[in-house]
Amino acid sequence: MKIKVLCRNPKDYVRESSRDIHKLPRNLNPSMHPHEAAREYVRALNATKLDKVFAKPFIGSLSGHTDGIHCMSKHPKKLSVLLSGSHDGEIKVWNIASRRTLTTISAHSGFVRGLAMNNDGSRFVSVGDDSIIKLWEYPDHSLFPSPHQPLSTILGSTAFTSVDHHQSDPIFATCGDKVEIWNETHSEPLSSFTWGPDNITHVKFNPIQTNLLSSCAADRSIALYDIRQSSPLQKVVLSLKSNAVAWNPMEAFHFTAANEDGNLYTFDMRWLKRPKCIHMDHVNAVLDVDYSPTGQEFVSGGFDKTVRIFREDWKHSREVYHTKRMQRIFSVRWTNDSTYVLSGSDDMNIRIWKARASQKLGKLTNREQKSLDYLEKLKEKYQSHPQIHRIARHRNVPRTIKASAKERREILQARRRRRQNMVQHSAPGTVPKKTLAEEKVIEIIE
Repeated sequence: MKIKVLCRNPKDYVRESSRDIHKLPRNLNPSMHPHEAAREYVRALNATKLDKVFAKPFIGSLSGHTDGIHCMSKHPKKLSVLLSGSHDGEIKVWNIASRRTLTTISAHSGFVRGLAMNNDGSRFVSVGDDSIIKLWEYPDHSLFPSPHQPLSTILGSTAFTSVDHHQSDPIFATCGDKVEIWNETHSEPLSSFTWGPDNITHVKFNPIQTNLLSSCAADRSIALYDIRQSSPLQKVVLSLKSNAVAWNPMEAFHFTAANEDGNLYTFDMRWLKRPKCIHMDHVNAVLDVDYSPTGQEFVSGGFDKTVRIFREDWKHSREVYHTKRMQRIFSVRWTNDSTYVLSGSDDMNIRIWKARASQKLGKLTNREQKSLDYLEKLKEKYQSHPQIHRIARHRNVPRTIKASAKERREILQARRRRRQNMVQHSAPGTVPKKTLAEEKVIEIIE
C-alpha cells in the first residue's frame, strides 16, 4: 500500500521571534503565478495595440513606366531584381533595394502580356499582343544600360496572353487560343493542348510537380495538364471566369484561383467537386494572385484597387493595403525572402509593401527577437478573445469599399435565407442541399 504524506517544514513559515514579519510561501516560477492568465492577456492586448501603432506597411514605389503595368517577374537568384512589363510594350529591369531602373527594353508593340525567367536567371521570355515570343538574355550589371536584342524571336499565329517557364528544364508554356509548350532552342512548339474554342488567359507551371500545368480560360474553366501526355487531364467550370492561378509551393496538389466574382478559390486538384476554401474580402474582380515562399499565405490584387493578404486556410484577409492614388492592380508578387509584397497597378507605379505591416526592418538582437517571438505566441494564444479579435481585425478602408462590402454581405445573407426557405417549404428531396462552396462549381470534365 502506498501512502502520500503532506510535509511542511516549520522553518519555512514560523517566525524566529515575535518581532519578525510573517513568512509567506511564494513560488517564483512564473507559470505557477495565480494571475498568470490575466498577465498574459494584458501583454497580448498591449502587443496587439502596439501592432496598430507601428503599422506602416508602405515602403516606397518604383516609378518610370509611362503606361500601366500589366505583368511582373522575379529573379530566382537575386532578391533585389524585378522585371516588369507595361501596356506600351516596354520592359524594365529594376533594382528594388536602390529603387532605380537598371535597363529599359522596347520589347513589343502593344501590351506586354507575360514575363517569365528561367530557373537560373540567365534568360527570360516575353510575350505580347503583337503575337511574338521573344527570348532575352539577362546581362550583367556592367552591361547596363546597353541596347538589347533578343536571342530569338518566334512569330505566333494569334496574340499570346500569358507565359510561364519550367522550374528546371529549358522549356516554357504560352497560351492564347491554345496552350503550347516550347523549347528555348526550337522555333516550333513541342506540343499543344486545346480544350474548347474559347481563349485561354493565363498559364502556370506547378513548382513541385514540375510537369503539371494549369490554365484559365474565358469559358470559366480551370484546366489541368501533364506535359508528358498528349491530352489535358481535367478541368473544372466555375460560375464566373478566373483571371489567374497560383500553385502552393509547399503543397503540390493545392492551387488558388483569382475569380471575377471577387473571391479566391483554393482547390485540391485531387478533389475538384468543391473548393477547399473560399476567400471573400475583395469587392470586385480579382486580377492576380501569388503565394509566399512558405506556402502559408498568398497576396491578391484586383479591380477594387486594394492589395490583400490571406492565409491559405482562412476565409478573410489578415491585411489590406490601399492608397489614394493607386488604381486597378494587374499584377502582384511576393518576394523570395517572404518579407515584402510588390504590386503593379494601372497608375504606372510598382509599390513595395511589408508582408507584416508592423514588422521592424533591419537587424534585430537576440533579445529583441525572443521578445517578439514571445509576443507573437501570446497574440496567437488569445486571438479569439473578443477585444483582441476586434482590435486585430479593424482596418480603415475607403468609403466606397466599405459600402460595397456591406452590400455584398447583405446579398449573400439574402441568398442563404432564400435557399433555406426553398428547402424548408419544398417536398423532401426535391431541392438538393448544397453548400456555398458546392454551388460555385458548375461542372467537372475529365
